[in-house]
Amino acid sequence: MKKLIKKTLIMTMALILIFSMVACSSSKNDDADKKDEITVTEGKKNEEAKKKPIKLRIYAQYADDDTKVPYDYALDALKKEMPHVELELDVQAQDDGQKIKTYAATGNLPDIFQANLDIINTFKTSNNIMVLDEYVEKLGFKEKMHPSAMNTLYTDDGHCYAFPYAGNELVLLYYNKEIFEQNGVEVPKTYDEFLQAVKVFNSKGIIPLALFAKEKWPCVALFDIFATRLEPQGILKLDRGEGKASEESYTVAAQRIVELVKAGLLPKGATNMNYDQAAALFHQGKAAMFINGQWEIEASTEALGDKVDWMYYPAYDQSTYESTKYAFSGGGGPSGYAVSPRSEYKDVAAEVAAFISLKYAECKYTMRGNPIIATKVDAPIVKPYPPMMQKLAQDIPKITSTTAFAWGLGNAKFKAAIEDNAQKLLTGFYSAEDFVKDMNKLLE
Repeated sequence: MKKLIKKTLIMTMALILIFSMVACSSSKNDDADKKDEITVTEGKKNEEAKKKPIKLRIYAQYADDDTKVPYDYALDALKKEMPHVELELDVQAQDDGQKIKTYAATGNLPDIFQANLDIINTFKTSNNIMVLDEYVEKLGFKEKMHPSAMNTLYTDDGHCYAFPYAGNELVLLYYNKEIFEQNGVEVPKTYDEFLQAVKVFNSKGIIPLALFAKEKWPCVALFDIFATRLEPQGILKLDRGEGKASEESYTVAAQRIVELVKAGLLPKGATNMNYDQAAALFHQGKAAMFINGQWEIEASTEALGDKVDWMYYPAYDQSTYESTKYAFSGGGGPSGYAVSPRSEYKDVAAEVAAFISLKYAECKYTMRGNPIIATKVDAPIVKPYPPMMQKLAQDIPKITSTTAFAWGLGNAKFKAAIEDNAQKLLTGFYSAEDFVKDMNKLLE
């Protein structure tokens, strides 16, 4: 009898233990199921968002043909690609970012908004802009970028906050082909050839180079052109505090400019000359060369037709000329379409922002005659480029590096100093040694 009772107790305890384990297992499974259910629910929400009609508010430029045409082009493409998405356009105010900053301060940010580096840096600190790194990878956006335009995708902290469409603007050295040919001057490839061309033009009463040096950025651009022949980062390296003006590239650039000025490179009073005055000298055939950004192509083509072209910057020897041919002065920075971290459908907003950026660039390239874009385009060109722009468009994928325009420098003290001292180099009363000494004081 006792044995029977003992066996019964053992069996009862075993059953209790089994039921307890099953219950525990069931509870764990229920927890796991709940987690899976949450994940599936979130996934379904995003999937449903891609299927059901949704409206996203977008804050974008829409003021003239250069902004309206690309935006409309991108919007039409989006309707075909993502017909369930409706964009409500909030036209960007020309107010130096005040309206979008007010939106952020009041918690009223659009789902998608155009952001330059100033907005990106401001919104990063207040958590008003999404980090888009995972979408760059997921959407393959990085592979669609021109390698030389990666500086427009990532900020200095290594993250992406906006999908870019604009590429790096470039400093070009324009020349009058007819003046060169009539005076037996070959397009210079080396510094010595460039110096000799200056001397020949001066002897014939022709201004070698027109420069609107009353504005300080062209003065910096001229210095940067020569600095990049030995240091591809040019002024950008100094702006970042990564170099000294006493390095060979900057010392030699300053010395060459002083030598060229003494040889008669510039017209008299160049540092008091504005754009209209300098451009007139070049457009009227009174100057052999001219420095400006790529935006000058249209004006110079209109004035000079097929007489005008741009040259690669002359280097210090033939081999350096070939190796640095695609290292350009000029540049850009991170900007494009950004996404609010408080958008209801962040995944969809990010996908739309990337798509709009790509199509915006595509339109600029194919229909607006503008190859200065960040991303690659396979679509055929609708509006033919002027020859100089066509040449530039073919070279953009080959560009190995860019620097920065003076107005895009981040160190305010350095910006002021390089502008002032680069301008002083053109007066003929300021030595290369003084330039190096004064710049190094600032950079110490």
